[in-house]
Amino acid sequence: MRAACRGPQAAVFFPPSHFERKDERNVRETRAKAICATCTVRRECLDYALRIREPHGIWGGLNEVERKSMLAGKAG
Repeated sequence: MRAACRGPQAAVFFPPSHFERKDERNVRETRAKAICATCTVRRECLDYALRIREPHGIWGGLNEVERKSMLAGKAG
């Protein structure tokens, strides 16, 4: 309920259903991460995404690749 991503801007946290060019993805992810940077529940959000191994979107300020890398670092 306290997440900064709630509301109409939530769409920037997930890829669109149509093809997204790399530069478009970078802009969308940068916008989402800027919202995350202001969020009071960012750590809880990231912890949740890591715990359930969420495969899509920006969670806690990290994208899918960044979360996978973080999980791989914990495993090794």
